[in-house]
Amino acid sequence: MLRTPRGGAGHGTAAVDGGPMSIGAVLNVLRDEFPDVTISKIRFLESEGLVEPERTPSGYRKFSAEDVERLGHVLRMQRDHYLPLKVIREHLDAMERGEAGPLPTVGRQRDGEAVPELSDVPTVARIGRAELLAAAGVEEPELEEWEAYGLLVPLEGGVYDAEAATVASLVAELGRFGIEPRHLRVMKAAADREAGLVDQVVAPLRRHRNPQTRAHAEARTKELAGLTVRLHAALVQTALGVRLP
Repeated sequence: MLRTPRGGAGHGTAAVDGGPMSIGAVLNVLRDEFPDVTISKIRFLESEGLVEPERTPSGYRKFSAEDVERLGHVLRMQRDHYLPLKVIREHLDAMERGEAGPLPTVGRQRDGEAVPELSDVPTVARIGRAELLAAAGVEEPELEEWEAYGLLVPLEGGVYDAEAATVASLVAELGRFGIEPRHLRVMKAAADREAGLVDQVVAPLRRHRNPQTRAHAEARTKELAGLTVRLHAALVQTALGVRLP
């Protein structure tokens, strides 16, 4: 596990000494430098493989001093450099191998602020109608029915977001259990409400005058989307009394 040298990128996080720490204790340490950090945020970073605390036989997390240093390093790169988690993970892995170079930037510099280059802005993948039908293994009438219930919505030009292939495949799979598109309207409505909540939280970042803050909106959207999906899954499992692998 990476330990950030004192005075380096990890400078600013309170020193951590002693034995393993609970997640609550880690939160108290990190809040000295990152007032907005939450337990959910720490758990999310763990789920993304940015930190790997040990677990007690009863399942409780136990964080070492190195874990806390690494979390501080991750949060600092998000806050100061607006780097996506994938880039942060790759950079930390390179540091552990002793191969890390300068920190990546989100774009060119202007008056001391990072401005995303056009090529740095992620493009949304598209999939054609024929490709979507092939990916889901369905015929045109079924796709038309799904569209009628709002489960899939074509974009301008008749193409679809690449994620539509996942939606189509899942709808088709549920259909094999007798769950029809009309039954799924409640799930679509719930997803729309969850997306609206995320948009409401991220909207101030997208409207911000600072280009760095606007660039950070994409990462924040993905983070919140991941948390809402995990919460939704946990609530469904709890309601059904099952636990998925």
